[in-house]
Amino acid sequence: MSGQDISVRYEGMHPPQLIERVLAENQGPACITCSFQVEGMIVLHLLRRYLADIPVLFLDTGYHFAETYAYRDRMTKLWNLNLVNLTAQQSVAEQEAQFGKLFRSDPGRCCYLRKVEPLMRALEPYKLWFTGLRRQRSSTRHTLKVLEHHQLPSGHELLKVNPLAAWDWEQVWNYAAEHGIESLPLYEEGYPSIGCQPCTAKPAQGADPRSGRWGGTKLECGIHTISKQGEQAC
Repeated sequence: MSGQDISVRYEGMHPPQLIERVLAENQGPACITCSFQVEGMIVLHLLRRYLADIPVLFLDTGYHFAETYAYRDRMTKLWNLNLVNLTAQQSVAEQEAQFGKLFRSDPGRCCYLRKVEPLMRALEPYKLWFTGLRRQRSSTRHTLKVLEHHQLPSGHELLKVNPLAAWDWEQVWNYAAEHGIESLPLYEEGYPSIGCQPCTAKPAQGADPRSGRWGGTKLECGIHTISKQGEQAC
């Protein structure tokens, strides 16, 4: 069945029912990528009902806010998460010694080295990949499907599941409040989209929530727009 057809079957389903059905109908190891932003925490909260020990893949770029690391560690302990920290082949110091501060001179390459490559390698063992992606997050995500057949650069195929694709901010924050999910304190400081500290700023009033990322030069790091040939689409 095509990616479009399989998405249509699930479109409009409430996230808990969607997750339950996906897990019932698809065999194979599952994981979730989580940057510890609120959407990822909601999907993780839902998944833990069925897969308490699901691997939580966190892209540890070495450039995150101190608040992100502290929140990650606190929630990992509180929820007893199976946290898997993904790192680049080079440390921050090694990369900066060779290339300088790529996040300034070539942010696309920095994202590729510290996010895309580590994630593409880490996803190889899995058949199901859950995310907290939403269409409302950015203009680059308005066509997001709830289910997508995704091919890694190696040719390995897996099913990418975006249970919150159709949710708006009100639904997100209502769920978090209803279930007592603590959120990153950076939201209260005015950051609607939180990534690496050097590349995250507060967007202008009414602007795309992700416009504060990478100084407005792009809206995606590449991990969700990688093509089957392994080229960045951002």
